Amino acid sequence: MPTIGIKRDSLFKALGKTYTDEEFEKLCFQFGLELDEVTSEKRMANKELGKVDSKIDESEEIIYRIDIPANRYDLLCLEGLVLGLQIFLGQISPPVFKALKPAEGSIIQMKVLPDTAKIRPYIVAAVLKNLYFTKESYDSFIDLQDKLHQNICRKRTLVSIGTHDLDTIQPPFIYDAKRPEDIKFVPLNHDKELNAAEVMELYSSHVQLKQYLHIIKDSPVYPVITDKKGVVLSLPPIINSNHSKITLNTKNVFIEITATDLTKANIVLDTVVCMFSQYCKNKYTAEYCEVIYADGACHMYPQLVYRKENIIVEKVNNIIGINQSGISMEALLSKMSLTSKLKNDTELEVEIPPTRHDVIHPCDIYEDVAIAYGYNNINRALPDTNTIGSQFPINKLSDLLRDIIAQAGFTEALTFSLCSEDDISSKLGYEKVLAVHISNPKTLEFQVCRTTLLPGILKTIAANKKMPLPLKIFEVSDVVLRDETAEVGARNERRLCAVNCNKNAGFEIVHGILDRAMMVLEVPRGSSSTEKGYYLKKSDDPIFFPGRSAEICLNGKTIGKIGVIHPNVLNKFELTNPCSAVEIEIESFL
Repeated sequence: MPTIGIKRDSLFKALGKTYTDEEFEKLCFQFGLELDEVTSEKRMANKELGKVDSKIDESEEIIYRIDIPANRYDLLCLEGLVLGLQIFLGQISPPVFKALKPAEGSIIQMKVLPDTAKIRPYIVAAVLKNLYFTKESYDSFIDLQDKLHQNICRKRTLVSIGTHDLDTIQPPFIYDAKRPEDIKFVPLNHDKELNAAEVMELYSSHVQLKQYLHIIKDSPVYPVITDKKGVVLSLPPIINSNHSKITLNTKNVFIEITATDLTKANIVLDTVVCMFSQYCKNKYTAEYCEVIYADGACHMYPQLVYRKENIIVEKVNNIIGINQSGISMEALLSKMSLTSKLKNDTELEVEIPPTRHDVIHPCDIYEDVAIAYGYNNINRALPDTNTIGSQFPINKLSDLLRDIIAQAGFTEALTFSLCSEDDISSKLGYEKVLAVHISNPKTLEFQVCRTTLLPGILKTIAANKKMPLPLKIFEVSDVVLRDETAEVGARNERRLCAVNCNKNAGFEIVHGILDRAMMVLEVPRGSSSTEKGYYLKKSDDPIFFPGRSAEICLNGKTIGKIGVIHPNVLNKFELTNPCSAVEIEIESFL
């Protein structure tokens, strides 16, 4: 949950009313926020330095630190917070945000070249015309960008924001990707021209910017935005150019947002435009920009989409536990910036503005009704029905098997659900294994979801080689298997795996564990001829020593493997003592 620091006096001035700390804390609670702390700039600075300072000097600027829900991007700055509270208090009606098309021939174009697809494929843009900045609004403008970068932009990996003084640059603009050596400009607040590689080196020790360098550092091409004359506007997502720097005197702001996620880019653009278009001469308006992609597709931004959602009055009342008419509910929603209209006695049509991207489902509207009504005003009542909780059968079975195997002298391990691709393929003697891959793994150790529990246990034994023998380790946990019939293309499967490591293979140890588990589960011994009960069937698996392995079958279905692990496998996991293992899926016993 992000926390914003708002100057108390500026907040009260904008609201047109002065509150005590207790009164404002109550107002925040009613609006669904939390006043986390009342502090000052001096105390905040001392905290960062590790100094203890519990007093606020009367001459210091008082700061309200307010916790904001993570999906309320519109409340991350003074402008958005004031607008939301004024609407909530009934001081103003929700404004109507518009994107205007400039005179024919004067629309600003952004041309996207093909190479951008290699690194950061999307871009959206807008213009705030005839805007005026004060020192406070300028600081808030910059601070909102920082808050969005840390929140929805995921530290600029998904989205990055660039803002420029439009009067210093000439459209049309070009979004391209070039080699670092070919990008030359003067970085923001710097006085020397550098190429992109030198910029990366310059900011490698910068307190704030060094955390973003990895996003493009290893790419052969870097994204870059230039104007008609080839002047560089920015090197997203790292730094803007000093040439188009915004100042207090800036009147026309060009906003460009590059992204790997187009949906989030639109949310960020809408948020910035809606929050600061109130400073434009024509309030709550922005000018369209035309983005032309390499395939010829043209899109107009900002979209500032108003969409509609229908809700049933009776259903809202039942879910929240209140009894409000459609007219009353209409008034409650208007307090939350959601304009609504009663279609009939039972249904409300709710209009969702571009500031409320957090509303993605009717249940989000229900929540806003509850906030506007007041949670403390909802009567407490016992539920109409009673339910009794119970353990999932698969978890109950897992706990039963854990007890059995622990009583047999085995120690339970809990290993990572992610592993390297080699762990489940080449190290086990397989050429290729179908697995669920992680799209952007942080390390080679966590490339795929495990398809077997065995590698994790073998790595655990390798990390404990100094412990006295025998090492008897087991795990009851899930693996992830590819499944095209499943909704997400994969499914979890609960398995049991036990490994015995000693000076001899000790195959009889793991065989005994299998027999003990089957006896407790009351599964009789069977045979391959009858395909009843459980039995072993000869197999040839590269994990195990030839002739020393078998498939475990239950009622004709293979549910696992047992055997003495092959020396090649042991060697790849850096083990020197023989090991035997058993692994079965246990969902078949339910």
